[in-house]
Amino acid sequence: MATGQWVKHWGDDPDYPHYNSFNINIPKGFDVHGIDVSYAQGKIDWPQVASMQEEEIAINFAFIKASEGIMKVDPWFQRNWREAAKAGIVCGAYHFFRPRKDGIAQARFFLQTVPREQGDLPMVVDIETLDGVGETKMRKELSAFLRHLENKTGKKPIIYSGLSFYNDYLSGHFDDYRLWIAHYYKSKLNIASHSNWAFWQHSDKARINGINHVVDFNVFKGTKEEFRHFLSN
Repeated sequence: MATGQWVKHWGDDPDYPHYNSFNINIPKGFDVHGIDVSYAQGKIDWPQVASMQEEEIAINFAFIKASEGIMKVDPWFQRNWREAAKAGIVCGAYHFFRPRKDGIAQARFFLQTVPREQGDLPMVVDIETLDGVGETKMRKELSAFLRHLENKTGKKPIIYSGLSFYNDYLSGHFDDYRLWIAHYYKSKLNIASHSNWAFWQHSDKARINGINHVVDFNVFKGTKEEFRHFLSN
């Protein structure tokens, strides 16, 4: 009963209103919104995604899964990368990191997979599991991955992780890198004020026109002008 009452009044928070089109609550105070997708979303109609809007909320950017480990390419990456950009959506590619695998080899594989262009978001490493190795080993391989990408692209990658994993294993070790943090169903991102976060994945249940599966929804910490400056140049 208590849970049902909480859900019923979930949308009463003025800082966390419900948007019927997207079927989720979206935190207030953000100008730039986006999604992230992978093979799990299947074939996407990107013009429909780009044209979706309710009040001030529209899809401005998309992070797209490109690769995983040292051998897996997302089967929908090339199509998503091409079609999302054609629809006018700013794109960024992400790599699902496997701490058991060599960090430099993963970075090379990621770079070979992604056709980078001016105006893209910085490249992203998705780290959310130890994969059965110790945290020291994970941080060693992740550091090698990040350094290699930065050396080759001239731009610092973004680190994606869940809030708990970040607090347990990453905080204090990678503070020079901008963060993309997953923390769901809250009106505020409950992270230390000094953290260097740029994106917040606040829901994993958004409904988006042109996509036949629920989608992660994100906000950018900054204005539209700051977002433009954030893009590759």
